[in-house]
Amino acid sequence: MSLRKITIVAASLVLMLGASSANAQIYKNGLIDKTIALIGNESIYLSQLEEQVQLMMANGTATQDEKLMRCQILESTLQQKLFLNQAKMDSLTISTDMVESELAGRVDQVMYRLGGQKEVEEYFHKPLFRLKEDWRAVLGEQNLIGQEQRQIVSAVPNLTPSEVRRFYKRVDKDSLPEISTQYRLRHIVLYPAKEDAVMAVKERLLEFRQRVLNGEKFSSLAALYSDDKESALRGGELGMAPKNMFWPAFSDAAMSLKEGQISQIIETPDGFHLIQMIEKNGDMFNARHLLLKPKFSSENREECFKRLDSLKEAILIDSITFERAALLFSKDPKTFLNGGQMVDENTGAIYFEKDQLNPADYNMIKDLKIGEISVPFESQGNEGRGNTIYKIIRLEEIVPSHRADVDKDFVAVQNFAHSVEQEKAIKRFIEEKQKSTFIRIDEMFRDCPFQSKGWVK
Repeated sequence: MSLRKITIVAASLVLMLGASSANAQIYKNGLIDKTIALIGNESIYLSQLEEQVQLMMANGTATQDEKLMRCQILESTLQQKLFLNQAKMDSLTISTDMVESELAGRVDQVMYRLGGQKEVEEYFHKPLFRLKEDWRAVLGEQNLIGQEQRQIVSAVPNLTPSEVRRFYKRVDKDSLPEISTQYRLRHIVLYPAKEDAVMAVKERLLEFRQRVLNGEKFSSLAALYSDDKESALRGGELGMAPKNMFWPAFSDAAMSLKEGQISQIIETPDGFHLIQMIEKNGDMFNARHLLLKPKFSSENREECFKRLDSLKEAILIDSITFERAALLFSKDPKTFLNGGQMVDENTGAIYFEKDQLNPADYNMIKDLKIGEISVPFESQGNEGRGNTIYKIIRLEEIVPSHRADVDKDFVAVQNFAHSVEQEKAIKRFIEEKQKSTFIRIDEMFRDCPFQSKGWVK
């Protein structure tokens, strides 16, 4: 099992007490709780495995092959016990803040999938406070397990350049990561005049709010006028969901409303909203909203396009370089100082794959040749989900898709080689602990296709 898979399974595995009868047909003699594995001083119960299956079904992550799924859960649990035992021996301590954050996220996810607190308690046959206690205990163990895993892999030294090249020579080239086609780009960005458009949106929303107060249905107005087309089909209704799924300004305003009450105008990175509360349940709520985004006039758009056209023409006749024009005229605060060089905000990389670009940007550059400049076009900024901007782009370089090459993609090969060594360290740890730890697997799971053969002795 790869390090990535082990880590993901360890981070997602939540074991709870209490057996589920829904899957009794999997077992010949029905579902009777019993010890299905002993590992060191720890026992693993059938009820725990079945609760994990139940949780995966609630989260929509269950697989069709239920027997194989149970075998994978059991092996993951056995691996966790090895890491947990070592974490205790190493005197590692639980990060309480991280556990509470993960617990809140897990509760929100399950409540969202099942529809609310009442549905969760009926599904798991336990009150929510008891579920939280069970989950908190296991998340605490997972936190220790994660720390132990990180401690193991952190001991793997970084490879030197010569070691990376030796790795590259002997590795199966087909196993190396595929590097997708990448683009290096520069752009010059202009923003539309916002004040008039925002004022028009606010006036429109005030009109809608008054119409609702005068007796019109909020749902009818949302269906006709909301810029959130998905919720508009439901009369603006969002569905019961945890408050942290929304922008803070939106959820704060919604949670302050009484049922049936309508908010004042709320601004988020998506635009401007009116909210009508339908129902609240703890930290969850169901509300309707009507979203309007500022619409910019065709005159403003044409003015920006003319300025960009003029800049492009000046660049083409060598009156000014693209870099100089970006420095003097681009309104993008993140790129104008470096001559319009587009940079990934998360990684700092200057090469973009297709999926990392806004669709409008990719559609504009996909047919350009290196060095060519696009016509002015409308695109979207990074803030929120749709701030309008106008821009031109110059295609600087295209790197075709290819297997990672040690000369062209040294960092990618180095990272891959390091991950291989980390996986080996995890595998060695498991194999060593299997030899020195008492392990007994119940016969009903002895025929599982475990990836590691040391579980059944």
